[in-house]
Amino acid sequence: MDKLIIEGGVRLVGTTEVSGSKNSLLPILAATLLTKDKCIIRNAPDLRDTLSMLRILRFLGLNTDFKENTITIRPNGLEKFEAPYKLVSTMRASFCVLGPLLARYKKAKVSLPGGCIIGVRPVDLHLKGLSKLGAKLQVKEGYVFAEAKRLQGDHIYLGGPFGSSVLATGNVMMAATLARGTTVIESAACEPEVVDLARFLIKMGAKIKGEGSPTIEIQGVKELHGVDYEIIPDRIEAATLIMAAAVTRGEVLVKRARAEHLTAVLEKLKDVGVTLKNVKEGIFVKGTMRKFKPFDIVTLPYPGFPTDAQAQFMTLMSITEGISVITEKIYPDRFMHVAELNRMGAQIKREGPYAIVHGVKFLSGAPVMASDLRASAGLILAGLVARGKTEVSRIYHLDRGYEQLDAKLKKLGARIERVKE
Repeated sequence: MDKLIIEGGVRLVGTTEVSGSKNSLLPILAATLLTKDKCIIRNAPDLRDTLSMLRILRFLGLNTDFKENTITIRPNGLEKFEAPYKLVSTMRASFCVLGPLLARYKKAKVSLPGGCIIGVRPVDLHLKGLSKLGAKLQVKEGYVFAEAKRLQGDHIYLGGPFGSSVLATGNVMMAATLARGTTVIESAACEPEVVDLARFLIKMGAKIKGEGSPTIEIQGVKELHGVDYEIIPDRIEAATLIMAAAVTRGEVLVKRARAEHLTAVLEKLKDVGVTLKNVKEGIFVKGTMRKFKPFDIVTLPYPGFPTDAQAQFMTLMSITEGISVITEKIYPDRFMHVAELNRMGAQIKREGPYAIVHGVKFLSGAPVMASDLRASAGLILAGLVARGKTEVSRIYHLDRGYEQLDAKLKKLGARIERVKE
């Protein structure tokens, strides 16, 4: 198991580049089950989650090849219709094979993904949507058993207690592409990753309208064909790299970062005092030499402030004099990093879905432990600005969703080393 050792206090300077979107890639890989043709997916990030999804596809009988951020999938005929627990348990997005298997092969057995360190995330919206399309579903022994002679389009409301669901929207949308008639998804997720999946499906021959809005309309077709497709850059990685430049008061060009995907993040940074400039290559960040201004954030579904950037902004709040508040409305339990930041000298108090941050003049390096993917990023940012040495353990979480983040930061001047624990 690896850990990161960080010596803080260095301004990041230079140019870096954003990798492809993890949250786009995983459902798109599942969508290749909808066709008998070869698919090529470019700009695919080399991540633990990518390899996990490819293992599931190979288990189902598909041939996969992954070289230089390009994935080639050749469906030679499905051998199984089951995604077992030992594979699905490694990441939640693997549950997205349920819709494509059901749509194309009329049956599926997919393990329930279970809970998560950031809070329980049920699959009820997935099941509700597929049931409305005519699927017969049974949940037993930790698995979803699904079958349908032919899916039938319907009007489906996918709103949940914490807003729309990206994965449920994707699962239902994929299934609806091969359903008879028209499907309308109300309260659909609007995230860029949902748009990317829709455009992948459209290129395969699907008839989809309204992607990026709360209402998506899908006209079912008889079959889909193979495609050559390049996925979008990862907006959360872009936000993390921009934040790294901001907290270290550095000057960094983040290539391939798309401002239109980061509006809420960029507006908050501007309010704090960070200089941001949209350029042809991406976004240029110049950290302020003045004091940061305290601020509040509320996490909301897109285009609101992303919950996946909450931990990174908490690090910035920790060194911003005054009182800042985070309200977590997506995953109210997503505060596992609070205790670790407090170990580094932060003064953060949790009150239910709120985190109240009293900014301090500086953080101090300490041994800390990553609890989830985005908490890993928040702790690394804290290490970059802390006085002394920070050791971040359990970075296998980081490798699930960031392609060589430590190497990218090192190229910008960070004193960061990956070592075996």
